Amino acid sequence: MVEPLKNHILRFVTPPSNELSLFLRALEYQDVNNKEYLLKEGQYCKHIYFIIKGCFRSYFLNSKGVEKVINFGIEDWWYTNFDSFINQTPSEFSIQAAEDSLILKINKEKLDCILKDSLSLNQYFRIIHEKVRIADQRRIQFMYKLSGEELYTVFCKYNPDFVQRVPQYMLASYLGFTPEFLSKIRARKKPRTLF
Repeated sequence: MVEPLKNHILRFVTPPSNELSLFLRALEYQDVNNKEYLLKEGQYCKHIYFIIKGCFRSYFLNSKGVEKVINFGIEDWWYTNFDSFINQTPSEFSIQAAEDSLILKINKEKLDCILKDSLSLNQYFRIIHEKVRIADQRRIQFMYKLSGEELYTVFCKYNPDFVQRVPQYMLASYLGFTPEFLSKIRARKKPRTLF
């Protein structure tokens, strides 16, 4: 089960085999059912998760009780509530499986201990965190800069997997749309037939 993560690490860094083995042995495997929670709002995030298979969403309920999706995660992504995990504060949102999933997880104490002694794995996680930050900045920029239809087009271009995998209401929430508005955009994007 650790092979996908091992391959992911080796795409970015080449740690000494003993450090990589120590890290991989520290991970726990978990099956997660569709709609099962890894974290609920108010809980402390104790793990960082590597998604082997499946899809997750992070969301919170606004003052009107409407779900607002913050983010999604799919295969070969690290996923967690970084604020709660790093600062050990109660989570402001929930993490829920959007389909049956398989994950590897490691708690903060084990991760900190391993990273303290491994320059290569430190470098790996720095690269991963940089990629997450860049993606977050691009999303914020796109949301302020683009029209709704342009935002949807860019999202589909860079994240084609999500469009087919997540329910429309989740995708609409993530993009800041109502489901009805997203339906109108999708209807306009469908190719027209002559007959």
